[in-house]
Amino acid sequence: MPIDSETLDPKILAAAVACQPGLSEIGAADLVPMPQKGVAHAHFRIGNRGLVLRVLRLSQWALAAADNLAYQAECFRRTAPSGATPQLYAVLPISDAMPRGALIVEEIAGRPPRLPHDLAAIAAALARLHALPPPEAGARAPLVDHGSGGPIAATLAVIERQAPALDAADLAAATREALLDEIAWARRLAAGTPAAAQPIALAATDTHPGNFVIRPNGEAILVDLEKAAYGSPAIDLAHASLVTSTTWDIDVQAILSRDATIGFYRDYLGRIGDTESARLRPFLAPARRLTWLRTTMWCVRWRVAAATDPDWSASRVDPTLLAHMAGRIAEFCRPEFVAAARAEWLSNRAWDF
Repeated sequence: MPIDSETLDPKILAAAVACQPGLSEIGAADLVPMPQKGVAHAHFRIGNRGLVLRVLRLSQWALAAADNLAYQAECFRRTAPSGATPQLYAVLPISDAMPRGALIVEEIAGRPPRLPHDLAAIAAALARLHALPPPEAGARAPLVDHGSGGPIAATLAVIERQAPALDAADLAAATREALLDEIAWARRLAAGTPAAAQPIALAATDTHPGNFVIRPNGEAILVDLEKAAYGSPAIDLAHASLVTSTTWDIDVQAILSRDATIGFYRDYLGRIGDTESARLRPFLAPARRLTWLRTTMWCVRWRVAAATDPDWSASRVDPTLLAHMAGRIAEFCRPEFVAAARAEWLSNRAWDF
């Protein structure tokens, strides 16, 4: 059953919040709706308690409601020791009022990133997150683990699941042809890259700059963690700096220069030590190409799902946000935009990380 923030009853939500330790006095008037930033959650500030109610609306990975709630809670628990993500306060169970449940998490006070100024803070946050030692392979559930087959093959699998939308998304022929060429490249990359060679870390996987908040002290905090997995640090770095990411969020709009992008990567590499840097460097440029493809194929899928899937319905999105998303997706799928993005790797101009 889809959930819209407009149909959520503040009295019932407040009653669920008030059942949590230390929040018994919370009433409906204490729940303040926050601006909609995406399609997967509705957010409410809980009075002046420094907490946010994060009501789950859908799973972008098509998880069952209970599995999605447990997964997202574990994302917050696993990433918290990094100091680069909010703390988890409570998990609110699935109910008639919240058919997908909710989380109460720490509110991060601050502002959206300003790029390229805040790239160093984002690099520092990602370095802290990726430095967390992964558990042994058998102890990584319920989080997705790309360790056995490798992050490249796992990312390709996501892309392949979206590929059927190419035939239904009303794309320009040049865009469709380019994406099919990129998928063929990704298949070759996955087939030719040993899984054991690929570095694995606790990665957020959805690290576009709009998912960060900059605290007054300049520290960057990653606030959206629904897709954390044991995967590739290189994909997190790519997703933080590609043009499809730096122009995605309605509050963060910037196109990074080549020098600014290289500076971001060098800043990150300088924080993780020579050994880890040497292991990661061969994957940095391929991860940019693969992550661009993953993002663009998500856009292709959205063009279809927004019209056919109730959970993804455009009618459930704030009109201002919807107009922005639709505009960005249309731009990302334009043949000229696709060609310009691909020029980064098709020009054979090496990236000096």
